[in-house]
Amino acid sequence: MKIPVDKVKWMYETMVKSRYYEDTMVEAYSEGKKPVFNIGAGPVPGEMHLSTGQEPAAVGICAHLTKNDTVTSPHRPHHHAIAKGVDLKKMTAEMYGKVTGLGKGKGGHMHLFDPEVKFSCGGIIAAGIPHAVGAALAAKKKGKDWVAVAFIGEGAANAGGFHESLNLAAVWKLPLIVVVEDNAYGISVSKRNSTAVESNDKRAAAYGIAGAYVRNNDPIEMYRVSEAAVKRARSGQGPSIIEIETHRHLGHFQGDPELYRDTEEVPNLRKIDPILKVRELLQLEGIATAKELEDLEEKVKKEVDEAFAYARDSEYPKPEDALNDVY
Repeated sequence: MKIPVDKVKWMYETMVKSRYYEDTMVEAYSEGKKPVFNIGAGPVPGEMHLSTGQEPAAVGICAHLTKNDTVTSPHRPHHHAIAKGVDLKKMTAEMYGKVTGLGKGKGGHMHLFDPEVKFSCGGIIAAGIPHAVGAALAAKKKGKDWVAVAFIGEGAANAGGFHESLNLAAVWKLPLIVVVEDNAYGISVSKRNSTAVESNDKRAAAYGIAGAYVRNNDPIEMYRVSEAAVKRARSGQGPSIIEIETHRHLGHFQGDPELYRDTEEVPNLRKIDPILKVRELLQLEGIATAKELEDLEEKVKKEVDEAFAYARDSEYPKPEDALNDVY
C-alpha cells in the first residue's frame, strides 16, 4: 500500500465521521419540514447541501495538511471542515443558529469559519479561490512553507474567479492547490452539457502548472496525488489543479426532487462506496480487525452525537446581540 498506516486509519475514521455527521444532519434538518417542505422551518433553517459520498476529496489532501495550511470551501463544506479539524460542536451549533457556534449563530451552514485551523467557507461557485490565493500569497511573502487549498465543484471551473485566480497563482508561483470535486452535476446540469473539456485538470496546461485527475472516487489515489501537489507547493514550485471523480449520493440541496437523475444512479453509486472500500483494505492488509473498526466507528458516532446534543442544548442569540461581533 506504501501509505503510512496511521494516515490510512485517519482517513477511514474521518470519512466515517463525515458520513455519520451528514446522516445525522439529514434527520435534524428534516425536523419540522414535513409533510410540506419548508426551508425556514425546524431547528436547522435555511438551505442545506450535504457531502455524502464525496469524502475522499477531503481526506485525501487534508491528510497532508497542518493547522498552518489554509482551506477554503464552497457551499458543500462539511467533509472539508471535518477533515481540516474544525471544532465539531461549534460547527454544529452554528448550523443550529446558536450563540455557541463558530460565528455566534450568524453565519449558518454556508458560512462556516474557524480561524483556529485556518478554515473558511469562501462562498458559492468559485468565490473561495481568491481567498485561497490571498492566503498563499501571504505564506510566500512571509517565507513560510504553508499551503492554501481551495475546494470547488466542477461547475465552478467555468467561472471567471477560477481562471483569474489560477493565472495570478501561476505568475507568482504561489503554494495553491485547487481541488475540483467532479460530482457530475452543477446543481441539475450535467458536466457533459456545461464543460468543453473532459476533465478540469487539463486546464492546468493553460497556466503552465501541474494537473492530475483521480478516477473512481478513490481515496488512496487522492492521497498519492495530493502528496505530490503539496510537496510541489511547499517547495516553491507553484500551484496545481486536482480533479477527482466523486459521487454525490444526495441532491444538490436537501429537498431537491432530483428529477434530473436516473432512478438507479444513487443505488449503483452506493455499491462502490469508498468507505466500504477502505474498510475492506484495512482488514485485508491486517491493519485493523473488524472489532477494532467497529470500536472506532462507535467512538466517532459518539463524538458526532455529542456535537448535535451540544448544539440542541445551546442558547439562541438574544435580539439585542444582533450587531455584536459583526465586523
